Amino acid sequence: MKIRSITCFFNPALETIEKAIQKRSKFIEKALETYKQNGYEVQTVRLATTPFTHWLPLENPNQSIRQVVEMEKTALASGFSYLALGPALPQNMASYDMIPLLIKETQQCFFGGLMGTAADGIYLDAVKACAKVIFNCAPITSDGFANLRFSAFSNLPPYGPFFPSSYAGGNEPAFALAIESADEAVAAFENTRDLSGCRQALLTRLENHSRVIEKEAKHLAEGHQMVFKGIDISLAPYPEDYCSMGKAIELLGPANAGLNGSLAAAAFIADTLDLGQWQKVGFNGLMLPVLEDSVLAQRSINGTLTVRDLLLFSAVCGAGLDTVPLPGDVSIEQLAAVLMDVAALANRLGKPLTARLMPVPGKKAGEKTGFDFSFFANGAAMDLPARPLVGPLAGSGQIKFTPRKPAI
Repeated sequence: MKIRSITCFFNPALETIEKAIQKRSKFIEKALETYKQNGYEVQTVRLATTPFTHWLPLENPNQSIRQVVEMEKTALASGFSYLALGPALPQNMASYDMIPLLIKETQQCFFGGLMGTAADGIYLDAVKACAKVIFNCAPITSDGFANLRFSAFSNLPPYGPFFPSSYAGGNEPAFALAIESADEAVAAFENTRDLSGCRQALLTRLENHSRVIEKEAKHLAEGHQMVFKGIDISLAPYPEDYCSMGKAIELLGPANAGLNGSLAAAAFIADTLDLGQWQKVGFNGLMLPVLEDSVLAQRSINGTLTVRDLLLFSAVCGAGLDTVPLPGDVSIEQLAAVLMDVAALANRLGKPLTARLMPVPGKKAGEKTGFDFSFFANGAAMDLPARPLVGPLAGSGQIKFTPRKPAI
């Protein structure tokens, strides 16, 4: 297990990036030292803001770009790895159009696009706007890598520490921890032959780690006048087999991730995580990012794992569709149809879901990607069997779903 990120939150409308960094630099220094002494590698430290629509002068795009570029420069120079500026919001539809411009002019800034909330339902125009963002970000680089820094989401509360959907929800100085822990699932399942043993082995491992991590986080919060929001143990993978959720799924029974039985395995793992006793924030579910997982990437190549499989798994677990490589010729309308399904699942099931889709210019379905990124394993562009929506779902306005209640 590693700490993928210590994510700090702030509101740029109340304090400048310089003041925010100054306040958090001593905290980060102490946090890195504390977790190193406890045997945990911290891979990155990150900053996340309130939604940029609240504090950027969007009526002046050039000024907005200059402000973000300077903010990124200051954050990186001060030791922060990445910066998330929150989501575009349906109350300002022009904010979605700004995201490709901001991504093009930065290197380490991440953004989200809100498609819906539990209170308001799905914003149909926002779904289409998010599809347009993905389409326009794809050609920023020749390999489609820019879409790593954008996700469309629905029903996602603030203070989740995993990027790109991370954002602050208030004014208080706060932090949360994102955990890389797929290796714990692999280790728990490798030498266990029954489901009850697998469940207990995984829970024991995760709770043993979380007790230490949480205890130190609360001490850090008290010592630096910050609010500890919690831990997101979403079993995030690393692109090697020892830390693969695809491998963990296959250890439970399916011959290949994506084949029948995979949904049951995903549901079992997610249900086990629900039983975990730690202070939770963010997803705390099964995370299946195709390009960040060596086995899932391979299953996208051999064809046993499809976009529809991943969408189906989202109904019983984790974060949604993440780092999904797509053919370069997908249309805005095809992307919107997929995003509509993600938003509908999130709102109907009353859970947070995101979609980070990555059309790869020049690639056809089945052709292998060629990313050069330490957190990626190359997979194949996955066929997208979507067609443009017609009828009412292709219109404007909002649609609200009542979360389904279990039968009595």
